[in-house]
Amino acid sequence: MVEVTVISSSTVRPKNIHKSGRTKIHLTPHDLDLLYLVYPQRGLLFPKPDPNSHVIPRLKAALSTALDIYFPFAGRLVKVNNPEDNTVSFYIDCNGSGAKFIHAKAESVSVNDLLQSHGSIPCFIDLFFPANDVESHDALISEPLLALQVTEMKDGVFISYGYNHMVADGSSFWSFFHSWSRICQTGSGFNFQSLDLKDWFLDKIDYPIHIPVSEMETPPNCETSTKERVFHFTRKKITYLKAKANEEIGSADSKISSLQAVVAYLWLSIMRHSGLNREEMTQCKIAADMRRRLVPPLKKECFGNVTALAVATTNVGELLDHGIGWTALQISKTVRSQTNISYKTFAENWVRNVKIPKIGVGSRLADHSLIVAGSPWFAVYDHDFGWGKPIAARAGPGNGIGGLLVMFRGVEEGTIDVHATLTSSLWSDVLMNLFS
Repeated sequence: MVEVTVISSSTVRPKNIHKSGRTKIHLTPHDLDLLYLVYPQRGLLFPKPDPNSHVIPRLKAALSTALDIYFPFAGRLVKVNNPEDNTVSFYIDCNGSGAKFIHAKAESVSVNDLLQSHGSIPCFIDLFFPANDVESHDALISEPLLALQVTEMKDGVFISYGYNHMVADGSSFWSFFHSWSRICQTGSGFNFQSLDLKDWFLDKIDYPIHIPVSEMETPPNCETSTKERVFHFTRKKITYLKAKANEEIGSADSKISSLQAVVAYLWLSIMRHSGLNREEMTQCKIAADMRRRLVPPLKKECFGNVTALAVATTNVGELLDHGIGWTALQISKTVRSQTNISYKTFAENWVRNVKIPKIGVGSRLADHSLIVAGSPWFAVYDHDFGWGKPIAARAGPGNGIGGLLVMFRGVEEGTIDVHATLTSSLWSDVLMNLFS
């Protein structure tokens, strides 16, 4: 039995609480659609620092400085009751309340215990994450918008996080994480530019958005058994899959990317072993960064949640009758279909008929489908707090969402790691035999 002991749990606040001058951030339909999404959780495994380097005080001091820059993470989610129309509204109060910081120790756990052979995920890894089973709306009661955990191991340190997706997407969060590590390494945050906030509003939408009270009812939990594993795609394997996909489609107008080829391979492989009927529908859902797709475009560094969910849909039979090229092309087409018009149309339709998906704990929403999170474009191995770069990256527990694929850049250049959470009832046999 692995024992993880919490040494301390504290709140780290920005040094200058009112420095930003920004007190309120309104939430868009794309933000509010994530009200019942569990906090995304990721973690990086680092080598063990020098025992005399005072790691915890340094990390907390650097975090305080980083929260000066990325001040929305230090705010709180606020709900406003609107009795005149039986609705509620939400906004982020940038009040500097701070982020949760947990210091823990697992002195019996080694790096090899965490990085098990064949990509297996140890059952104790949940204890290394700070926001298990937390959904976005939980921030109304007791949860901060950002939680971090530093777990000291026998021969390593695991730094993990969980954050409210309504505040930021993966691109914005990893930018914050990189700034935090740089500040910790250099001891200074003076060279960082002011945060470029997302200011995206539609003329046809009044803010704050009013949500019917009925949409705030929490569904009963549904127990779903899942299994996890990390699959490593070598550079050679990725090159082969990409070349095969592009050869099959044979079109100069549509080039398949490495990520699309890998996702297509996984989608095909899982459906081939899923036991589903040919007539059953299946989907592949992948986030598209909209910053440069909007009109006018936002800066690529713009902070906030600026993604759209691209959904490729087909039935199992049609998917299996085609090869990796056709499958990757469906993914490519749906990603390319995410435009300024589709982004705004989604928002306008959402406000007219508010339906918040309940995709939190125990949800079976992802059955028959894949949800692709993360990205191999995120430079997760560039972070250095002052004692070396990461050894490995891992995702937090899937919180009952089966069919979740979290993509990471691999340690070796040109490789991809996929942290997969698959529903046992559908794919218990697939998980261990996918690449055999």
